[in-house]
Amino acid sequence: MLEQTDNTILRDAASDDVAVLALDRITKTFPGVKALSEVSLQLYPGKVTALIGENGAGKSTVVKTMTGIYQPDGGAILVGGKVTKFPVPQAASDHGVTAIHQETVLFDELSVAENIFLGHAPRGAFGLIDLKKMAERAREILNGIGANIDPEHKLKDLGIANKHLVAVARALSIDARVVIMDEPTAALSHKEIEELYELVETLKAQGKAILFISHKFDEIFRIADNYTVFRDGQLIGDGAIADVSEPDLVKMMVGRDVSQIFPTRDSSPGDTILRVEGYSHPTEFEDIGFFLRKGEILGFYGLVGAGRSELMQALFGITRPSGGTVEIDGAPVQIKSPADAVDSGIVYVPEDRGKQGAILDLPIFQNVTLPSLGRISSKGFLKLAEEFKLAREYTERLDLRAASLDTHVGNLSGGNQQKVVIAKWLATKPKVIILDEPTKGVDIGSKAAVHEFMAELAAQGLAVIMVSSEIPEVLGMSDRVIVMREGRMVAELANGDLQPETLVRHAAGI
Repeated sequence: MLEQTDNTILRDAASDDVAVLALDRITKTFPGVKALSEVSLQLYPGKVTALIGENGAGKSTVVKTMTGIYQPDGGAILVGGKVTKFPVPQAASDHGVTAIHQETVLFDELSVAENIFLGHAPRGAFGLIDLKKMAERAREILNGIGANIDPEHKLKDLGIANKHLVAVARALSIDARVVIMDEPTAALSHKEIEELYELVETLKAQGKAILFISHKFDEIFRIADNYTVFRDGQLIGDGAIADVSEPDLVKMMVGRDVSQIFPTRDSSPGDTILRVEGYSHPTEFEDIGFFLRKGEILGFYGLVGAGRSELMQALFGITRPSGGTVEIDGAPVQIKSPADAVDSGIVYVPEDRGKQGAILDLPIFQNVTLPSLGRISSKGFLKLAEEFKLAREYTERLDLRAASLDTHVGNLSGGNQQKVVIAKWLATKPKVIILDEPTKGVDIGSKAAVHEFMAELAAQGLAVIMVSSEIPEVLGMSDRVIVMREGRMVAELANGDLQPETLVRHAAGI
């Protein structure tokens, strides 16, 4: 636990160790969102601290603050007990802070040694890179973490686990004091995970302070010494892992009432409209089977890497499954492209509306009518009056707030951008609408409006699939919930069986 002994030094009251890196009452605000609210976090030499929280709890913002990508609006960063600033990522690196992300940022066509020392290679005469010295130092670092990898091999010849070891070696090449591991086991096999555990023990023995971010409780209790729990950008609890149980952590993660007001729904689902059987993808999900009825909201919940978005993208024809069948109204359909999906009555509102859902440099009316051009054209020419009429009809249904339909979508708020994307697909008159994180990044008022409209769509007989990482949203809007973990369905729960702890336990494999 944290003990402040003077104005700058922060110590562990139990061991008297000074934190290698500490965040003291850090606040970070983005437009309309308070991502962090006076949170504190301490990392000690030779110890692993697990950072725990559901999606959106503030974990990524903390990592970006610790690595100089974000600047805090309040509070202090301390290195070795002294107040420090990381105005740029290089400053964090210079202080020995490095991060190993879930998806390694490496280059397949470069050698292992070149990846390890990219940007800070040893140099010899005339400033030229000393390839021999670089290979020698790379071999020393790799040997130090027990990695039997030839530093002169091309990275593309390595497997996923060895690429992760190269990422670790790259982090240690800057003489790291703090190593941040963000979901490091997401793409590893059981054997490779065991090898990662051994690596973590090696780093601990070398005195590195480790921040370990994971949704997997078995991993947390296996390797962590301390824990810190965030919820909604706030510090909920911290301490020694030996003093806490899995139920304690679950309660800290989700221990809240449904804080939003959700619309009251008289749910009376009709006939089955969509049936999916044995749906599989070579790398993302396997043996998915479910049904969806008219007028029903079916929630999909899971943690990072569960495969929910990947499943929805396959149903919309963005990616190709390796097996399985899809039926609409009892008739089999072949979905090989988004156009096939739209023709079959399935539309998809993606999580990243800015990159995948809308064209921000185009006006509202052109975004809304984009998938419906065939209906508002004659002999290859657009009917402008029909285009405005169609756009006006669906933006008014969603109560879109904008000066005019000529307003560029990039100038709208997050909530109104989301309404444009939903309006675009509703104009195609779908049978099934998939909403992937429908209220991500929007303000409370816009969230309520989206929830109200979702309820209206279901009441009108539209079948809705909602992918959400927000537990209150899942509880407040779903008739049924399917929980996914590591690409598989692990639970299907009716509304009466929905409890926060139940969802998290299934999602985390407890």
